[in-house]
Amino acid sequence: MAGQANTIQVPTDAELLQAQADLWRHSFSYLTAMALRCAVKLGIPTAIHRLGGEEAAASLPDLMAALSLPASKQPFVSRLMRLLVAVGVFAADGVADKRYRLTPLSRILVDGVAAADDHHHHVLQTPFVLTATSRQYVEAALGLDEWLRKDAPQAPAPVPSPFEDAHGAPLFDEATAAAIDPEFAAAADDALAAHDSLGIGAVLRECGDLLRGVASLTDCAGGDGATARAIAAAFPHIKCTVLDLPKVIDKAPVDDGVVNYVAGDLFHAVPPAQAVLLKLVLHFWSDDDCVKILSQCKKAIPSRKEGGKVIVIDILIEPSLGPAMLEAQLLMDMAMMVNTRGRQRDESEWRDLFFRAGFSDYKIAKKLGARAVFEVYP
Repeated sequence: MAGQANTIQVPTDAELLQAQADLWRHSFSYLTAMALRCAVKLGIPTAIHRLGGEEAAASLPDLMAALSLPASKQPFVSRLMRLLVAVGVFAADGVADKRYRLTPLSRILVDGVAAADDHHHHVLQTPFVLTATSRQYVEAALGLDEWLRKDAPQAPAPVPSPFEDAHGAPLFDEATAAAIDPEFAAAADDALAAHDSLGIGAVLRECGDLLRGVASLTDCAGGDGATARAIAAAFPHIKCTVLDLPKVIDKAPVDDGVVNYVAGDLFHAVPPAQAVLLKLVLHFWSDDDCVKILSQCKKAIPSRKEGGKVIVIDILIEPSLGPAMLEAQLLMDMAMMVNTRGRQRDESEWRDLFFRAGFSDYKIAKKLGARAVFEVYP
């Protein structure tokens, strides 16, 4: 056994060369994120769209002119675009004279546009990209090894995240703006709103039956009410309430009777309704905190016989979705671990949360990409 610990099986030549290529890919993958950040900051997706976008692809010289970049940097922009095409951010036609087009990914990074039809909404995702690739997020991740070496505080004290260790305050905490950077705090709020708003149209189109018999709904941590307003527009019979922290509600649109805004804390009380919505909320919180939140939601709804339920929309780790989707889900789990006290969960972990909070049953109403829509019954 001791001899085995001092030796290792040498890979074959083919394995060794592939391992080295994989090592490059993983070690330099941060450059993919930074290339995407660069493209967003330069406005490349918007420029390609204005130059024709999909029907008339943009040439590199046209792109350079549209971005007001010096001609001397054209060879370097070409290399940047080559990487972003390879990873699917953009598409390219031609060999020597490349012309660039948008892909579904880069379409959601185009600024200053509306959806081309009335059935969809364009939700700009540049705030998400800029926050996810920010100095504050990167600094937190760089401290991951030191964070893992530290013993966790004794229960019931929460385990601070690497982000808290690096910056002295939790992400999205009231103290964050003062402790870190007011501009970053505002950008993080914008990123959260953009991320949470993306896909609600698909949920309403695919899961409309969930809401047809619902008379009232409380959207917990509903932000500016974009989701509640989309629900109210699709189902005018539903009385929608948005619950969020006072600092969020203070910035909400003027109450026009479509949505009722309530300032509060979902850990303490949830406004009563036939259904309570938790959309991309629970993955920010530890298991114990999720149980507290779900328990408050259970108090707010009537019995199952009276139509009471909690609707949870969140990431469901599902290996059967394929390697690319699983990697995206697990990267989101790492993002939660580094920057929050939360996590992504598989079905057994979701089940445990629901039953710990006192619910009697649940079902997965629909799987939508990386997410699932749960109906949870009292």
